[in-house]
Amino acid sequence: MPQAETRAASDRGAATIWTAMAVAALAAVATFALWLGATVMARHQAESAADLGALAAASHASEGPARACERARWVADSMGVRLRTCRWQQLDALVEVEAPGPALAGLPSPSAHARAGPADEPSHPPTALSPSGLGGTPIRPLGAGG
Repeated sequence: MPQAETRAASDRGAATIWTAMAVAALAAVATFALWLGATVMARHQAESAADLGALAAASHASEGPARACERARWVADSMGVRLRTCRWQQLDALVEVEAPGPALAGLPSPSAHARAGPADEPSHPPTALSPSGLGGTPIRPLGAGG
C-alpha cells in the first residue's frame, strides 16, 4: 500500500494546475475576442468616415478641389479618423482614411477608401412600368377586389 499512497501524493495539486491552464486559455480567447471586436469597430468607423468624407467632397466640388478636400478633412476629423488622401479623378472625389485601432505588431491600422461623384444622367426618361415588365403580374390598387 505504500506505493498507492506515494502515487496519490504525487497527483496532489494536479487539478489546480489544470484549472489554472483552463482559466489562462479562456482569458486569452476573451482578450482576442475583445481585440477583434475593437478592430472591427475601428474598420466600420473608417468606412463610414470615408463614405461621408467622399460625399462631402463631392457635394462641394463646385468650390474647387482644395475646398472640397477641406470638407472631407473636416468630416474625417469630426469622426476621429485621419485623412490619408483626397484626390480627384475627373468629377469623382476619392478619399482614403485611417482609423486609430488596437495595434498588433505587423498589422496595419484599419483604413478605408471611398469614391463619390455626380450620378449619371439617364439616357432616356423613365417609362411607366407595364405588367409585362413585372413578369405578367397585374397591378391593382389596394382594396380593389378581383
